[in-house]
Amino acid sequence: MIYHLSQYLLELASGTEWAERLSALRVFRYITVRSAGAAVTALVLSWWLGPKIIAWLKELKFGQNYVDRAHQQGDLKARLLDKRGTPTMGGLMIVLVIDLSALLWAQWNELVLLALLSMIVLAALGFYDDYAKITKQNAGGATSRVKLTVQTVLALFVGIYLWQSPKPELSRLVTDVMVPLLKDPLFQGAGILGLLITVLAIVGSSNAVNLTDGLDGLAIGLTVIVAIVFLIMTYLAGNAIYSRYLLVPHVPGAGELTVFCAAMIGAGLGFLWYNCHPARVFMGDTGSLALGGTLGIIAVLIHQPFVLVIAGGVFVAEAGSVILQTGWFKYTRRKYGQGRRLFLMAPLHHHFEKLNWYESQVVTRFYILGVLCAVLALATLKLR
Repeated sequence: MIYHLSQYLLELASGTEWAERLSALRVFRYITVRSAGAAVTALVLSWWLGPKIIAWLKELKFGQNYVDRAHQQGDLKARLLDKRGTPTMGGLMIVLVIDLSALLWAQWNELVLLALLSMIVLAALGFYDDYAKITKQNAGGATSRVKLTVQTVLALFVGIYLWQSPKPELSRLVTDVMVPLLKDPLFQGAGILGLLITVLAIVGSSNAVNLTDGLDGLAIGLTVIVAIVFLIMTYLAGNAIYSRYLLVPHVPGAGELTVFCAAMIGAGLGFLWYNCHPARVFMGDTGSLALGGTLGIIAVLIHQPFVLVIAGGVFVAEAGSVILQTGWFKYTRRKYGQGRRLFLMAPLHHHFEKLNWYESQVVTRFYILGVLCAVLALATLKLR
């Protein structure tokens, strides 16, 4: 909105005495300036809205009053700090702030609107899941089938929309399969394979962030770290000169996703202000499903879904621990008559809590691992 308004004013002033006075508005043509504006706007909005939304959620009694998995399995540290009663659905604030900041500072195009609309759909799915948990007062919520169906349908829509686009630069996002360390596509014209990768990236990322959201500040902090990686990569992908130099796919219009990523970073840091230990609010599935899926969509939109696997390595480990734990338990129960565990508890962060790590230790050390994964992801830009 600010971009379009500034350019409109410059056009009106062209050839008049106001042209020189309004020349400073040209600064809004720069993606870097608008990205900084989006980040600051999102951060300030989060600080301003945070207390109001927390009070509103408490008034509506949208809190976690049921016994969570950590309590159910006798986690000592969970008993020491009972989190029941803490309001959830804080993801509403995150999504609202990102939407407002991105719409305010970004130059609207297909990529930005696709990311925004997809985030809203996933936030609605998460809201339904959170609301079901609150009304039933148990950790069940929406069924896995419902969540996977909605996520898959959305991912298929995104993939097919890009695949069938009359614009070659968009259709190639699906038909050409790019992998890190290679400067050329591994496969070309592989629409079905590309569609499968698109679905796995979006659905997998959405659920991985959701599974990670179990400790104060863990999921949102790691999301900010991954968003910083894609802040850089979207800017490079949208710049023809830099993308050609670094041999990464050039995607016209992807630079505006930099503004979107900046809004995610600002909103994430603003939410972390209230979500750090001890948390005053939880993002709930409203936030985790939306943020995770959006990271997957951004990765697809800049032709880098496999880089997301590296940058989000902690998310991958968290999701992988659940898959391995469930698979091994079912296998050993079938083979030996009694299920066995690979981890003391899954997802992975609970395993370390069982090893007597304090919650803040787990979160901080996972942050460190997240930064390491981010550095490795950015290193792929030069290793081609």
